[in-house]
Amino acid sequence: MPACAAMIELLRWPLPVDAGNHAAFDTYLRLSLDAILALFALANILLFFGVLARRRTSRPVHKLTLEYIPLALFMGLLIAVAVHAERMWAHQRFVGAAPDALQVEVTGMQFAWYFRYPGHDARFGRTSPTLVAPGEGNPLGLDAVDPASKDDIVSSELVLPAGREVDLALESQDVIHGFSVPALRLKQNAVPGQRAHVHFTATKPGRYAILCTQVCGLGHFRMSSTLRVVTPEEFTAWLHAHEVQR
Repeated sequence: MPACAAMIELLRWPLPVDAGNHAAFDTYLRLSLDAILALFALANILLFFGVLARRRTSRPVHKLTLEYIPLALFMGLLIAVAVHAERMWAHQRFVGAAPDALQVEVTGMQFAWYFRYPGHDARFGRTSPTLVAPGEGNPLGLDAVDPASKDDIVSSELVLPAGREVDLALESQDVIHGFSVPALRLKQNAVPGQRAHVHFTATKPGRYAILCTQVCGLGHFRMSSTLRVVTPEEFTAWLHAHEVQR
């Protein structure tokens, strides 16, 4: 009965499994949905009793009771939810990644994602748009003359170690793409000419979908990739295997 269990879980909370430390975000979503449902129910109850009271008595119900007090409560609840959301957003946006966070560069192009790791020297090599040649195995335009680019690893799959913070630097070669990992509650646009950073820690090993959430062209439907969260030992072995290939 795994299908029934999955359906029950989906009805209970229709979000994919949380692969990181995002319990606070899920709690906020639950709080928002519960508040909306409670306000919807309360508004209809007030409307019902307001109409009923108007029919049974010739004296109208005072606006302070039927309108102003409920409206003040609604506003107070919505303001509290908005302030809580603003604090969560500010913490994610203005608090940078730790100095020892794993650096990975994410590049979106029609219609693929590429991920670059800096290698042993911990420095990304130089790239040039004139050197971009996906058909020749150089989709990011790595400049082979630059020594820092010689150990860079380019992959079409994002592989990360569990339990280590990651700092992603996103950019785009052509149009706006939406980098999204639902299992990490993560979404950030990749905009041409701009470099955006997001940081997070994946905690649960497994395979998770990477999507593009911006309609970026006729091939948008196939612009996807995979995030593979592995143990630190497996990640080290993966890096070593790619260094040997280079």
